[in-house]
Amino acid sequence: MMPSFGLPHKRAWASLFSQLLRPSGLVCIREVHFHSQVSEAVLTSQLKPHQEKSNFIIKTPKGTRDLSPQQMVIREKILDMVVGCFKRHGAKRLDTPAFELKEMLTEKYGEDSGLIYDLKDQGGELLSLRYDLTVPFARYLAMNKVKRMKRYHVGKVWRRESPTIVQGRYREFCQCDFDIAGQFDPMIPDAECLKIMCEILSGLQLGDFLIKVNDRRILDGMLAVCGVPESKFHAICSSIDKLDKVSWNDVRHEMVAKKGLAPEVADRIGDYVQCHGGVSLIEEMFQDSRLSQNKQALEGLGDVKLLFEYLTLFGIAEKISFDLSLARGLDYYTGVIYEAVLLQTPAQAEESLNVGSVAAGGRYDGLVGMFDPKGHKVPCVGLSIGVERIFAIVEQRIKTSGEKIRTTETQVFVATPQKNFLHERLKLISELWDAGIKAELLYKNNPKLLTQLHYCEHMGIPLVVIIGEQELKEGVIKLRSVASREEVAIKRENLVAEIQKRLSES
Repeated sequence: MMPSFGLPHKRAWASLFSQLLRPSGLVCIREVHFHSQVSEAVLTSQLKPHQEKSNFIIKTPKGTRDLSPQQMVIREKILDMVVGCFKRHGAKRLDTPAFELKEMLTEKYGEDSGLIYDLKDQGGELLSLRYDLTVPFARYLAMNKVKRMKRYHVGKVWRRESPTIVQGRYREFCQCDFDIAGQFDPMIPDAECLKIMCEILSGLQLGDFLIKVNDRRILDGMLAVCGVPESKFHAICSSIDKLDKVSWNDVRHEMVAKKGLAPEVADRIGDYVQCHGGVSLIEEMFQDSRLSQNKQALEGLGDVKLLFEYLTLFGIAEKISFDLSLARGLDYYTGVIYEAVLLQTPAQAEESLNVGSVAAGGRYDGLVGMFDPKGHKVPCVGLSIGVERIFAIVEQRIKTSGEKIRTTETQVFVATPQKNFLHERLKLISELWDAGIKAELLYKNNPKLLTQLHYCEHMGIPLVVIIGEQELKEGVIKLRSVASREEVAIKRENLVAEIQKRLSES
């Protein structure tokens, strides 16, 4: 039988036609015609979705994904650890809008500016989704005339790049940033940023890692003494930045064939960018016949040498490598730059994800001045933790190990073996909630006891409180351990204290 979809019933039609016999019948005919048209429109609008449904695909947009409760548990543990480290170092939390004025983001990211998501013009301001958390932070400092701040920020950013989901690369993803803004003595804040990266990567137990360090002044000085025209600095830096993904021969080919660099200049660059080491390499660069003639490079080398002194005092120098191939493509970096990568044995490499860098950052002393009307600068240095890439690694390891993830934090389940005890269960669970205990019950009047106990085992709930006729008469509650299945009778007035005691011991 076909539903009416709002069409008049037979009796309704009869009533309408009887009204047509009145003098005002002409008006009624028009009304009938109008109602008929409306009814047809309603019918069409309700049928249309069913006709189109076969062609409709339910999916998330490219480069995005939903996170299941199990995945959110893993993510929250990672974020808690990261944020805990930021707080340990005295940072305060900041948040900024998900979108900014388009003009605030343009000309800040070099070649990557094409990856910014522009929003459709709604007849007002031209807006773009934020590309990272650093530029909004610089805008905040300039707008509020803040000269000194140590802040952390956890939030989503958007980039219109080709996503590689299995490697933790998305178009929408979460960033965790820590930054120190203000005029301080050289390299002390920079060293703390590297210390934070070490603490987080060690705490997450991702395996052995290495943090590559360079300085944009050394890089620019190197390009200058090699004969690169200043107008090509950014383009060549962008090519060098690919050395962690492709070979030097491929990078050299791009420099010469695509970016018009003379082959002999590219070869001179190759002599430098394939060097990496520690303090001894810094000393070697000080003695380099070409690099030692460049004032900018010498300033950078001096700061990197001082940085290694502080890193030694922090006990992390063995985790740091001075690497002349590190370029960090973003335009706003002005000094020390760094990037953390995981080190893998050949066996680990076969079964692990190739996610690239898992943390990165650097010094950007000129960015705030780009927003200030008078060009007043606020020196800044910071780092960003690659949460999505770390999450991909941890998630894969958990899948491989078969570890079961609890998706709730419920501590106690309120159960009954008898019928008609819903009211008593509700009163009991309310007492537990009021005491700050995380508790659940089944939303049924008369659930079976076995069903309730199976639910506890499935969800990993450690304790069950059981109330029935006998317990109600005696003024006690049975407290059951799900793991051992042992039960004890506890006086009702002592129940909360006993549960809290057991939870504190577990």
